[in-house]
Amino acid sequence: MLRRLQQPLRSSIRPGARQCCAARPSTRVAQPFSRQTTSSRHFSSTGRRAQKQAADDPNFVSTVDLDPTMIRPGRKHGPGLIILALIPITAFALGTWQVQRLGWKTELIAKFEDRLVRDPLPLPPHIDPSAIHDFDYRRVLATGRLRHDQEMLIGPRMRDGQDGYMVITPLERKDGSTILINRGWISKKHRDQRTRPQGLPTGEVTIEGLLREPWKKNMFTPDNRPDKGEFYFPDVKQMAELTGAQPVWVEATMEPEYIRMMEYETRGIPFGRPAEVNLRNNHAQYIFTWYGLAVATSIMMYLVMKKPASDVVRRVRATRTL
Repeated sequence: MLRRLQQPLRSSIRPGARQCCAARPSTRVAQPFSRQTTSSRHFSSTGRRAQKQAADDPNFVSTVDLDPTMIRPGRKHGPGLIILALIPITAFALGTWQVQRLGWKTELIAKFEDRLVRDPLPLPPHIDPSAIHDFDYRRVLATGRLRHDQEMLIGPRMRDGQDGYMVITPLERKDGSTILINRGWISKKHRDQRTRPQGLPTGEVTIEGLLREPWKKNMFTPDNRPDKGEFYFPDVKQMAELTGAQPVWVEATMEPEYIRMMEYETRGIPFGRPAEVNLRNNHAQYIFTWYGLAVATSIMMYLVMKKPASDVVRRVRATRTL
């Protein structure tokens, strides 16, 4: 009987206990799930708020706020194109001027060479200095006695890499007139006349040379100092006043023979210049340079003018047509 009373009691207690045990695990699983869901929603909301827009910056400037005059859809190149256009025009003008200079220099050289092939002209007793221009590079003959006591050395002058001087000696003629003779070049070691006695001829001599115009001093040559016997360029008028000669300049000429030149250099005898025209004619190179510069700068200006517009300018031009 006691067993019969306990069975209904157990049966009544067990289902409740099972329900209680079954309910507890369900509540324990639900609580963590609900917390995770809440925390994930909170993280996503804060991440979106952290991103800032460019318009939030107080220093942000939009293209709508810009001054419309900053974009130039028209082809306005400014003063730079004007300066670029002046370069080819100036270069072309200089090239044309060099063409004229080339013609002038060619005719001048031809005229001087024509005078060189003529027979030597005896130099008259008295010469008009203003007429020397018409006889420049004319071969002449002068006879007289060399005044070695009035000798002047112009230098230094380089010849074949060796330092030396040009010997200028007055020539006193029978008629009483005196002219200046450029006898030629000597080495620096023969500056003193005592070292070159064979280069000081005495008695009457005949000199064949070229009648030349007075030289012109350039800006880099120092002034002559006659009181110290230092001459850096042939100032014909100054030298004529010092020696009492006429302002006439004659350059002695010799055949350019190497063996003879070496012998004269060793003995201290002045070696004259060859009878030829030594004028430089580089105008053809100048013509090529200036015309080449004109063509190059013209192409540059064409490329600058034909340069395609930028994307911004094209968009502004497109909006104008709307």
